[in-house]
Amino acid sequence: MNRLLALILAAAMALPAQVTFDRLLNAASDPGNWITYSGSYRGWRYSELNQIDKSNVNGLQLEWVHQMPTTLMVEATPLVVDGVMYVSEPPSNVVAMDARTGSVYWRYRRALPTPINTCCGDVNRGVAVLGDRVYVGTVDAHLVALDAKTGSVVWDVPVADRMRGYSMTGAPLIVKDMVITGVAGGEYGIRGFLDAYDAKTGKLRWRFWTIPGPGEANHETWKGDSWKTGGGSTWVTGSYDAAQNLIIWGTGNPSPDWNGDSRPGNNLYSDSAIALDADTGKLKWHFQFIPHDLHDWDAVQVPVLVDDTWHGQPKKLVYWAHRGGFFYVLDRETGKFLFGTPFAKQTWAKGLDDSGHPDLLPNTEPTPEGTYLWPGVQGATNWYSPSYNPGTKLFYLSYWENRSVYRKGEQEYTPGNRYIGSVPDIDLKDDPGHGGIRALNPRTGERVWDYPLQTKPWAGVLSTAGGVLFGGSDEGYIFALDAATGHELWRKNLGGIIRANPITYTINGRQMVSIAAGSSIFTFALPGAAR
Repeated sequence: MNRLLALILAAAMALPAQVTFDRLLNAASDPGNWITYSGSYRGWRYSELNQIDKSNVNGLQLEWVHQMPTTLMVEATPLVVDGVMYVSEPPSNVVAMDARTGSVYWRYRRALPTPINTCCGDVNRGVAVLGDRVYVGTVDAHLVALDAKTGSVVWDVPVADRMRGYSMTGAPLIVKDMVITGVAGGEYGIRGFLDAYDAKTGKLRWRFWTIPGPGEANHETWKGDSWKTGGGSTWVTGSYDAAQNLIIWGTGNPSPDWNGDSRPGNNLYSDSAIALDADTGKLKWHFQFIPHDLHDWDAVQVPVLVDDTWHGQPKKLVYWAHRGGFFYVLDRETGKFLFGTPFAKQTWAKGLDDSGHPDLLPNTEPTPEGTYLWPGVQGATNWYSPSYNPGTKLFYLSYWENRSVYRKGEQEYTPGNRYIGSVPDIDLKDDPGHGGIRALNPRTGERVWDYPLQTKPWAGVLSTAGGVLFGGSDEGYIFALDAATGHELWRKNLGGIIRANPITYTINGRQMVSIAAGSSIFTFALPGAAR
C-alpha cells in the first residue's frame, strides 16, 4: 500500500459519523450540523444560526467549490455531520468530503444496469445518515447502506423492479431504527408504495401501498384492474411527528396522467397527504388534495409541521403549498382540512369546499384539441422545499406563474413504458411564464411579500435566525433576502443552473452556506469569522 493511499484510508477511518435517533429528534437544537433532508423532522428548512445576518450577509465570500464528475443536474441536499459533508451525485453515487475544504474522503460509484426508466432525469436528491452508515436510494430502485467511514457497501437491497418503471430519486428518512423510502415512476404506471427497512439488516419492516388493492380500504375508488397501474409515487422526502409517531408523506399523480377514462373514481391515495403509524405503516389519516387528478399535480411537496394556535386553540398543524396552486392548513392529528386559498394564479377551481376539495370550473379537463390552464404541468410549485421561520411566522416558497396546454390522448399500458395519456405543451413560447419567491402568512394565506425572478425557479429556500432567506435561480444566482420584507441583500452568479436546496451549518465556529449549482457544490462564509 502506498503512503498516499494509507493517509487517505487513515483519514476516512477517522470520520466521526455518529448520528443517533435521539440526535435526529433534536436536530433543530443542533444548528451547527444539517443531519436530515429538511434540517429537522418538522420540514422547516430553518436554522437557528445567526452569525450571518441581514447586516453582514452582503460580505459572504466563496470558501470552496467541489466539482462533481457528472454532466447530470445536481438536485441534492447535502448533509453535514460533525464537519463531514455527505452528498449524493447523480445518477446514484455518494461522496464524503471535508466540509471545511471540500476535500474528498471517499466516493461510492454505483454501476447501473441498462435500461433505466426515469420520468425527469437521472437525479438523486440526497442521502440519510444513522450511526456509522449512509443510506441512498438508486435510480435502478435499490436501497444501499454504506459505511460512513469508508464508503464500502454494507448491504444492498432491491426495492422494486426497474423494468416496470420503478426508480428512486428522493432522500430517505431515518425514523427510529428504520430507513423510510419512497419510489418514483408515476409516469410508467407503477403501483406506488412507501417502505420501512431495518437500518442494520436491510430487511423490509413494512410497506404501505398508496394504491389500495382488493380488500383494502378505498379500493373501490379504482375501476376494474386500474389500481394495478395507478401511480401514486412517493418521490420526495416526507416529515415525522415524533409526538404522535406519525410519518407524514406526500403522494404523486394517478396513472395515466392526462387521461382518466380508464380510472373512474377518486383514485385514492394518489395526490394525497398520508399519515402512517411509524411502527406498523398503518394508515392513520389521509387528505386528498385533488380527487381524480387529470393534470399531473403531484402532492409530493414537503409537509411543514407547526404547533400553533388556530382560532384561539392550540393545534398541531400541517402547512402545505400544493402543486395545483392552493395553500392548505390541515389538522395534524386528524387530517381534517382547516383552511385553503390560492397562492398563485389558477383557473381550474372556483375554490375549495368545506372539506377542502376543489369546486371544479367547467371545461378544465384535458381535451384532444388542448385546454389552456393555470398553473402549468410543473405546477405553481413542485418538489423543491419551502421554509417556515418561527421568528417571522411566515411560510416561504418558490412559486411559478405559468400555464400549459393540456392534451388528452389514448394510452395502452405496457410494462416499463410511459403510461401518460398524451403529452401536454409544457413551455409555451408565446407565454413562458415567470416565478419567484413568495412569503405567505399561513394563518390567512396573505402574500406578505414577493421577490420576482426572470424565469421559473427550481431551487428551494432556507431561512435563518439571522433574518435571512436564501434561494437560487435558473440563471445561476444564489441570493439572500430579508426574511421580513423580501428585500434583496446579496446575490452572486455561480455559472450554473441552481435546482437544489441550500443548507447552513458551522465549521470551527464559522457559519457556512452550501448549495449545488450546475454540477458543483459551492460553499460560502464571512471573511474574518472564527476559524
